[in-house]
Amino acid sequence: MTTIYSTTWLDRTSASTWYVSSLILKCWDAFQERRERQKLCSALSELSDRELIDIGTTRGEIGYVASNRSIDPRGIRSTPPLNV
Repeated sequence: MTTIYSTTWLDRTSASTWYVSSLILKCWDAFQERRERQKLCSALSELSDRELIDIGTTRGEIGYVASNRSIDPRGIRSTPPLNV
């Protein structure tokens, strides 16, 4: 009698291990990105209104600017800057 061993369980285990590690890595990346966004919001919130205007944003746009760092906030301004 011949005994044949299957390695199907090994393939499933390795695939599921890859999936779990990939999921953990994605969660870690999202966590790190959120922390960076919070740091940026905090730093921008500490600036005065005049300093914010100098960099081309307003206090109300801080959340948007922090979430979309690749977009220039000066292109989204809907009101003209204040004459101070």
